[in-house]
Amino acid sequence: MDQKALHELLKNVHAGNCSVDEALGALRHWPAEQISCAHLDHHRSLRTGRPEVVFGENKDAAQLIDILEKLIQHTHPVLATRVSSEKAAIVLKSLPNLTYHQEARMIVGEIVESGDQQGGQIVVLAAGTSDIPVAEEARITAESLGNRVEKVYDVGVAGLHRLLSQRSVLETATVLIVVAGMEGALPSVVGGLVSQPIIAVPTSVGYGTGFGGFAALLGMLNSCAPGVAVVNIDNGFGAGCIASSINRGRREHVAGD
Repeated sequence: MDQKALHELLKNVHAGNCSVDEALGALRHWPAEQISCAHLDHHRSLRTGRPEVVFGENKDAAQLIDILEKLIQHTHPVLATRVSSEKAAIVLKSLPNLTYHQEARMIVGEIVESGDQQGGQIVVLAAGTSDIPVAEEARITAESLGNRVEKVYDVGVAGLHRLLSQRSVLETATVLIVVAGMEGALPSVVGGLVSQPIIAVPTSVGYGTGFGGFAALLGMLNSCAPGVAVVNIDNGFGAGCIASSINRGRREHVAGD
């Protein structure tokens, strides 16, 4: 889609020869912007409902500034994951309107407004305090994408009464994100208590035989509780995106009714 083609498309919409929905379909793959260190996909949200998100772990501060400076002009919300506090401090000096969430290691721009109350909410559970950084990545991601999110932390199976005392909160969820390390048992327990879909997130928290989260991952994949889906180790971002898609589908269904 070049400038001439876009001009003709807009003229046709104005003249009534092309519907808005047809024009939107034509624009779904345009444009992408090439900069020195990246090829930015500004219209990803038109295709997927989610913007392009920056993985910051192996990018230096200068690259993050270049990318985020461009995304701010086109993308809503702006998100960067796995950003150290040192790099974030440099980025925010150049882009002070962004916010850094240290525990989640995320840089966030202006977030999407929360959806209709009828759309339900996402509940994020963390088994232990050591799992909170991954849970926070999931929470901040889901909130930035326009969802209402409730958090319930430090409710692991070693003290099951802590989880049971939160039953009323669990029942408010459209979808639950359950984050756990060690043996990864919490999603199975939650799966025996609720009817909502559960996204299980294994973390790399644990002693030697936890193998950096593989024990929790395998435990979750072998869950005997139906309705549990599993994302990659420490992938709070992915869990937040999936939960947002489920919740968005619920909102659209309710709106359609």
